[in-house]
Amino acid sequence: MERALVVFESMFGNTRTVAEAVAEGLSSRLMTDLVEVSHAPSRIPEDVTLVVVGGPTHAFGLSRSGTRQDAATQTDEPLVSPAGGLREWLDAVERPRSGVDAAAFDTRIDKPRVPGSAARGAEKRLRRLGFRVAVPAESFYVTGTKGPLVLGERERACRWAEQVAGSKTVHQGGRR
Repeated sequence: MERALVVFESMFGNTRTVAEAVAEGLSSRLMTDLVEVSHAPSRIPEDVTLVVVGGPTHAFGLSRSGTRQDAATQTDEPLVSPAGGLREWLDAVERPRSGVDAAAFDTRIDKPRVPGSAARGAEKRLRRLGFRVAVPAESFYVTGTKGPLVLGERERACRWAEQVAGSKTVHQGGRR
């Protein structure tokens, strides 16, 4: 059976919750591994045919060292991903063999007219690395900087992942 790899970065746990829902949705069609970014492989394993990445939107895009340090000052709890983030992992991961699909998601504050998206930045990086983007980047919403997720977002993430897995199947079946 083919495998999917879900790589996530999370500060306060909201993006981790979305990543868990994404892994759950993907597992309906693919064996799925969920990995926090500091434990993600620098080389995509041969049996992985889909990589899904997700992270929080910080300062209109992917987190940086400074934005992670700022997040650490906003809580007494340890951060889920205190070390490097998706930006650093995507800069370091080896170019995949051809035919590996990818998708990106983020978490962001649920306020109108707030620009920026970590998922769109990750998607651009995935394309430059040679991944085939299976579906457009998706955002899942939190009520404030530290969360929680907006009601229903976990379930929406699971459904989105089922669509991602389905689009991958269609793609491989030659109907895309």
